[in-house]
Amino acid sequence: MLGQRRPNGEFTETLLERALASGQLSPADRGLCHELVLGTVRWQATLDWLIARKTPGRTQKPALQDLLRLGLYQIFWLDRIPDHAAVNETVEMAKRAGFGPQAGFINAVLRGYLREADETKRLLAELKIQQPALGHSHPEWLYDRWKNRWGAERAAQLLAWNNTAPKTYARVNTLRTNATQLIEQWRAERVDYDFKTYDWTDENLVFELKSHPPLPTLQSFRQGGFYIQDPGTLLAGRALDPQPGEAILDLCAAPGGKSTFIAQLVRNEARIVACDLFEDRLKLIRANCERLGVSCVEAVAISPSVIPHSSFDKILVDAPCSNTGVMRRRADLRWRIQPPEIERLRAAQLALLRQAAVALKPGGILVYSTCSLEPEENAEVVKQFLAEHNGFKCERERELLPFADSVDGAFVSRLRRA
Repeated sequence: MLGQRRPNGEFTETLLERALASGQLSPADRGLCHELVLGTVRWQATLDWLIARKTPGRTQKPALQDLLRLGLYQIFWLDRIPDHAAVNETVEMAKRAGFGPQAGFINAVLRGYLREADETKRLLAELKIQQPALGHSHPEWLYDRWKNRWGAERAAQLLAWNNTAPKTYARVNTLRTNATQLIEQWRAERVDYDFKTYDWTDENLVFELKSHPPLPTLQSFRQGGFYIQDPGTLLAGRALDPQPGEAILDLCAAPGGKSTFIAQLVRNEARIVACDLFEDRLKLIRANCERLGVSCVEAVAISPSVIPHSSFDKILVDAPCSNTGVMRRRADLRWRIQPPEIERLRAAQLALLRQAAVALKPGGILVYSTCSLEPEENAEVVKQFLAEHNGFKCERERELLPFADSVDGAFVSRLRRA
């Protein structure tokens, strides 16, 4: 998507995967490193609350604070590491990082919490009830926003959802294979899977990958048998209802998940133009198309303002957004987004819809989608657009909510031009 952050502001997950790719860790150690980094980032506010209880009036250097967070995360959030090992390893890590003089301090804080483990667990449970934002490690303003919309119970469910490890879902790529053939490959490759069906997906289209070797090592992946994609992201493609022979524009296409799904729906028998502003993101689209056997997608760097008028039968605007519907997949997003960002994004989303409207043929379909949960970016954007464009009408719209639908959050609105 156009709204994803550039290299100087990459998400933790991207930086972590890059670091792990160049390392020599075993699969088990890779998994542990992944859990420690992302878990500590997610639970940062609650961890800092624990640290502050033992260090009143004292501010730690950032690296020292991180070490304390890591130690406490292992003690209170992980079961697989013995408490004494968590303390000892954190102290040794501090020494290796140049914090030898502070090693005793770290040891004292962590061992102090070991002696009060049961009482601390009770306090953490109470914190979720008495101060949900702090107890679930979210910004207060986000919790208040969600509580005002859905009520305290559902808002707390969303906070808890955001702190769970995201599941991995595979969309079967019917341009290369079918579900039966893919399952046979997975069994040989030691992939543990489960069938998943939703009212917006076909049967045997989506699978949850419960455990698997690294994806790049799987022949089924390298041969393009499947694409990793949350089921919620498929709703927009279904709403578009692409047909063979149509000219289709995906206005914010990278990394190509929706474009390749549209190509799959039309069996490579359409003209699909996939746009993005950055060449490195266009390379992702092209690489995914090549792996998946998609031949009808043209990935181009083009500004929406220069797209020819009335040139497409259908247009997908998967707009840059706050990403609040996929917060569990981006551990540090909750600490990066600020309220003014939502209003800034709303203006950009409206601009994209206006530009797309000009490029749509009379009678054509325009689908607007986001992975945001915020009304200002969703229904309110569509409402304002329709107020400005009398020639369009909303045929249907739908919102997927993590606590209700058990998938990533998504909003999809299908508009038709008269």
